[in-house]
Amino acid sequence: MNPPIVQTISECYIKPQYPAEEVKPPFHLASWDIAMLSVHYIQKGLLFIKPQITSDQENPVESLLNRLKDSLSLTLVHFYPLAGRFATVKQENPPSYYVYIDCNSGPGAKFIYATADLTIADILLPVDVPVVVQSFFDHDRVVNHDGHSMSLLSIQVTELIDGIFIGVSANHVVVDGTSYWHFFNCLSNTFRAQEKNPGIPRPPVLKRWFPDGHGPMHNLPFSHHDQFIRRFEAPPLRERIFHFSSESIAKLKEKANSESKSSKISSFQSVSALVWRCVIRARRLPRDPETTCTMAANNRSRINPPLPNEYFGNTGLKLTGRATVGKLLDQGLGWAAWRLHEARESHSDAAVREWVEKWTENPVIYTRGHNPYALVLGSSPRFRMYENEFGMGKAVAIRSGYGNKFDGTVMFYPGYEGGGSMDLEVNLSPETMAALESDSEFMDGLNGYC
Repeated sequence: MNPPIVQTISECYIKPQYPAEEVKPPFHLASWDIAMLSVHYIQKGLLFIKPQITSDQENPVESLLNRLKDSLSLTLVHFYPLAGRFATVKQENPPSYYVYIDCNSGPGAKFIYATADLTIADILLPVDVPVVVQSFFDHDRVVNHDGHSMSLLSIQVTELIDGIFIGVSANHVVVDGTSYWHFFNCLSNTFRAQEKNPGIPRPPVLKRWFPDGHGPMHNLPFSHHDQFIRRFEAPPLRERIFHFSSESIAKLKEKANSESKSSKISSFQSVSALVWRCVIRARRLPRDPETTCTMAANNRSRINPPLPNEYFGNTGLKLTGRATVGKLLDQGLGWAAWRLHEARESHSDAAVREWVEKWTENPVIYTRGHNPYALVLGSSPRFRMYENEFGMGKAVAIRSGYGNKFDGTVMFYPGYEGGGSMDLEVNLSPETMAALESDSEFMDGLNGYC
């Protein structure tokens, strides 16, 4: 048997460099945190060109690892929940299951150094994202509830022949995408700072938000986690990165607004509508059933009064555009984009509070699975992904791990060149992906011919 391509060289645990005064158990979780217990960790990473070794300097990879460990230890002072572990208080009669973060438990955040006999070209040149990229992340296939015994944060640095990949796995109960990239940005800022203890310009707001009368206790009506944890293994998928230039996006947006006789449809809604229509057409589905396009909504700005962007935790709820298959395909891009726009516009402070009210009465733990009539959109091109630098210049690409991928997931990333460009990570069955690749509407929109 051949040895694995990715080999772990060392691993350790990193704690905050000094304890924060406010670290006292328990660290409570909000309803939309607890709802994430059965899904995977967030796994995103950046690929860099490896620094060259010169005769008069130390090994740059060793220097990177040491500086990154020091930076992580300093950053965790502010993001200390990521260094803890989950704990649970439960009883059988009546059933009660209460999860919180014990910030004093466990050895800290995990830090891994690994190597792979691969080049940057091996990662970026194939049409499909190579499956080996999933090995650049720790916590493969684990669910968030496993944070009782596994670290809530793990950073894996994988040294390639000519590159460095920094993959960060963070528990999705503790962070959403906004908090995830806030932490990543602060880690980068700490790494680049010249002072020994520079602090961070935008410290996280760690106090969880609870509407009046709904916090902080959230007792689930269960006596054991097997009653609500569902593990999911995706079928064979093809994963491709499709690049939308700022010019092609501008044309899509202009077309969508022209067809809907509006000026309100956003770039994100225009691209999302294109993908929704084309993926559903590629699946060759019956015309009568309902199809959905689900987006994650950041509720920080929707709550009244609004939460700061530095609020640390989950605030996301699902917004869904709906249409029958036949109607979606018969109408134009603008009609589909308007369905998504309406879903966004209807999401208000009242809608958020209504969701919390209903969830408190009947807690629901999200699970993953395949629905042939559904498309699920995640991440955001607004996240400052390419601003993260670790002494190697700007990253050359963004890639993700296995977490939360199934047939019909689409992740949005900023394009490398900026300027409003986007990269879409599309996960589909091999048959659907082949049909999408030959779909004229999709390829015309991608290439700016619409």
